[in-house]
Amino acid sequence: MERIDTAVVGAGVVGLAIARALAGAGQEVVVLESEDAFGTGISARNSEVIHAGIYYPTGSLRAALCVRGKQLLYDFCERHGVAHRRCAKLIVATEPGELPVLARLQQQAAANGVHDLQPLSAAEARALEPALQCQGALLSPSTGIIDSHGLMLALLGEAESHGAMLALRSPVRGGRVTAEGIVLEVGGEVASTLCARRVVNAAGLGAPALAAALQGLAAQQVPRLHLSKGCYFTLPGKAPFSRLVYPAPGEAGHLGVHLTLDLGGQARFGPSFRWVDSIDYQVDMAEAEAFYAEVRRYWPGLADGALQPGYAGMRPKISGPGQPQADFRIDGPAVHGVPGLVNLFGIESPGLTASLAIAERVASLLA
Repeated sequence: MERIDTAVVGAGVVGLAIARALAGAGQEVVVLESEDAFGTGISARNSEVIHAGIYYPTGSLRAALCVRGKQLLYDFCERHGVAHRRCAKLIVATEPGELPVLARLQQQAAANGVHDLQPLSAAEARALEPALQCQGALLSPSTGIIDSHGLMLALLGEAESHGAMLALRSPVRGGRVTAEGIVLEVGGEVASTLCARRVVNAAGLGAPALAAALQGLAAQQVPRLHLSKGCYFTLPGKAPFSRLVYPAPGEAGHLGVHLTLDLGGQARFGPSFRWVDSIDYQVDMAEAEAFYAEVRRYWPGLADGALQPGYAGMRPKISGPGQPQADFRIDGPAVHGVPGLVNLFGIESPGLTASLAIAERVASLLA
């Protein structure tokens, strides 16, 4: 049985950020990834937005790690040449009754440490985006977009420069807690057994199942996974917008159909939201029909039949239908009692933005 210092399970953006942080701190790190490439799950199927930290409950991990992670991420991109753009975002009120929502959002953002939001009149918003229709808006200048694959390449490169190793096609089937460390049963082409002093479960959609397969971790420490699916639809050609556009949040915090951009200027709309029982990345064009009316509230110029299928993503939720939105869970030994183990559960949006701050948090738990 091979013995290693630290195993990070999952080579998405969060797992790679953690591997970089731990390897940089002098730990011997092996990243175990079940697929044949890094970043093929949640990290490859999101909006690639660098979030400001506006919407999340004050005092939550989501809020704190988003605000901290945003600055770390911009700094990292500048130092490593990762393609990104601080393009800004407009949160728009499309009817007068939504204007108080924007005022409350600005207060929420300030409580979270985001002090750069700028209220705009309808005329000021249209001066920035002439195709826009609204009654007023909030400008978030620190919102941006990023090449998520380029980010992961840079994170992996720096982790490997500190000695970390990436093992692809290495699914972790289970494990057990022992006095010597955490023994992991690794499948793949060459099955193996590893004994690690430290294990970070950053398996994304598979994190609860992996935690449940660790003998010695109490069952009550493992949340139930609830899958929600979101589809994105794209607009051919260059969009008549240079900033992201989000409608004012509706009831129960629903954020509506966003207009986001990639670094080439192509617009995508989404995501939709649907609870599902299994992972499914098929894009259902029927879902696009409901988008037209939603988008035309702020962009009346959207033509019939313009939306094309983009991609679908899955959110690893740990709260289900009718339940309040769960916070990120970063469970270290003080929570579950297993030395050297950190489980990450429910790391959905803004997980990409928060990835470097999440890595800081995990490193501190394992210091």
